[in-house]
Amino acid sequence: MAVQTERIPARRRRLGDRLAVFGEREFTWFFLGYTTSLIGSSMAPVAVAFAVLDGGGGGSGNGGGGTALGWVMAARILPVVLVLLAGGAIADRIGSRRVMLGSDLLRGVVQALFAGLLAAGHAPVWAMVALVAVWGVGEGLFMPAFGAIVPDLVRRTGLVADANALLGLARSVSTVVGPATAGLVTAAWGPATVLLADAVTYGVGAFALAGLRLPVRAAAGEGSMVRDLRAGWSEFASRPWLWITTVQMGLFNLLVWAPFLVLGPLLAQRDLGGARAWGLVMGVYGVGAVLGGLLVLGRSPARPLAVASLAALAWALPSAALAAGTGLPWVAAGALVAGVGSAVCGTLYGTTTQKWVPVELLGRVTAFGVLGSFALGPLGLAAAGPLAGRFGADTVLLIGAVWQLAAGAVVLAVPAVRDRRWEEGPDS
Repeated sequence: MAVQTERIPARRRRLGDRLAVFGEREFTWFFLGYTTSLIGSSMAPVAVAFAVLDGGGGGSGNGGGGTALGWVMAARILPVVLVLLAGGAIADRIGSRRVMLGSDLLRGVVQALFAGLLAAGHAPVWAMVALVAVWGVGEGLFMPAFGAIVPDLVRRTGLVADANALLGLARSVSTVVGPATAGLVTAAWGPATVLLADAVTYGVGAFALAGLRLPVRAAAGEGSMVRDLRAGWSEFASRPWLWITTVQMGLFNLLVWAPFLVLGPLLAQRDLGGARAWGLVMGVYGVGAVLGGLLVLGRSPARPLAVASLAALAWALPSAALAAGTGLPWVAAGALVAGVGSAVCGTLYGTTTQKWVPVELLGRVTAFGVLGSFALGPLGLAAAGPLAGRFGADTVLLIGAVWQLAAGAVVLAVPAVRDRRWEEGPDS
């Protein structure tokens, strides 16, 4: 059956009540390992970006460096897309913990190898592409399993929303600590040091997963994996609020986030001061996400998807600031507000899905949601550099900002999203 979370008015939730989930042993153990791993993972993209731009980017400017960086980043996302569905089905069959444990071990080995190549001074673009592709396989297995494991970490279903908020807060804190640290470490000692640290944090995450004692559930699938995936798709497609917001997120990743990730470091290197400036922007984004996580912790808005969709509009701001050439302070300010929106949006979407989707289908439904969100990401990452070379980075980023505002308005006009309430039944 679907997880039923209790709605507790925000005004009655004291801080101690909001942190009551730390009384759950499994959640606390997982939280510590996951947070450690997140810090390393949030450092890695900065290191990889400047490893490409400094060593294998083929030059700077709107063309060569951005094109190579786009290919490397797309090589990470494409395997995620390819293995997500299988990862969701496997998680529902053998358990999320086992899948996540294997994923952490795989990604730790990859980052150690990547660090070794960089330290040896021999990391051509093709080698970076190969390594981040394997890294992406691990992420593709981890994501649906993570979405499905949260209800098993808490015994009291009323704490699931707080568990999601705190895990989101951990992601937010990591995006403050990680990029800012990575920018400084990359500038001082090079990207190899950052990637080696990431490998160690994956080991810590795996150790925490190995120590979890989770409820034993019957295998979700008894037939073929194709049959399992059909059941997951039927559940996903039957919920308009779920697939509509997934389509919105997929187009966001194509038109807004992918260009921002590729062209942001490029413009930071050209105009804002390099790795330190980009680390600051992403770190401030993380500060905003921390604030957003604190804002949503212990709160259950009556119309969660409407609030989430409004919060998603903030993602237009950092792209618009970069496009306008306003300088580092305004780009950082836009990233701060976008971070708040990110935390609010992610927590409310995740909790809504876990609340209404049957637990035995949650891995597969999560996989379809993540697949829809990321499917177009590789195309956006690969195309951002060439498009910027032809039309200018400013134009590409401005188009993304305008799109985000327009798409948010359209989604908010859909009754299945705008009017969705916590009190409604799981099949509404």
